[in-house]
Amino acid sequence: MIPSTYPPKEEIARLTARALLEIKAVHFNAETPFTLASGLPSPTYIDCRKLISYPRIRSTLMDFLAVTVLREAGFEAFDNIAGGETAGIPFAALVAERLALPMTYVRKKPKGYGRNARIEGAMTPGQRVLLVEDLTTDGGSKLSFVEAIRETGATCGHTAVIFYYGIFPDTEAKLGAHGVRLHHLCTWWDVLAEARAQGSFDDKTLAEVERFLKAPRAWQDARKPA
Repeated sequence: MIPSTYPPKEEIARLTARALLEIKAVHFNAETPFTLASGLPSPTYIDCRKLISYPRIRSTLMDFLAVTVLREAGFEAFDNIAGGETAGIPFAALVAERLALPMTYVRKKPKGYGRNARIEGAMTPGQRVLLVEDLTTDGGSKLSFVEAIRETGATCGHTAVIFYYGIFPDTEAKLGAHGVRLHHLCTWWDVLAEARAQGSFDDKTLAEVERFLKAPRAWQDARKPA
């Protein structure tokens, strides 16, 4: 079923943040920061993959993601929904089901045997593809997936994610420079606001998280390993 009437964007953001906190997908630790894939420290970490184990929340957020795309991109804007390996695959399948569209997925790199393909499933030249992922930080990994999609002759001008960091000011400009528009449900700012409203973490931790969100690069530079 294609969703069409849901709460406004601000309420979707709040409810998504609440759901992520409820399933403990949000982790804050200012004293012992997490190490990100970049090797840089962060007092925040989010695990959107946990959503697949919570059917009611999973279904609600996928409805939210589908209706966000319909509202912001159009009801007839896409011919194919592609998930990025690996976290984006289940969410792409769920969005494709809601929008009654074919689903494919994009490998991070060719598998190295057989057809040596990066695209799995049926994607054809001229198709308008929506790339679905769990989250984006600075948008860099999305561009590799978009490039693989475009190499098939299909087009990809939109990517949709559940969670967008929302703290690196050049992210949307970087995607936009490659002709890609970002759609998302919530950001770290939404999560921080909901965490404060619920008292999910102590005040000291939340204050340090806010310092990070306001100046992430400076926060990381002050704490990265020598």
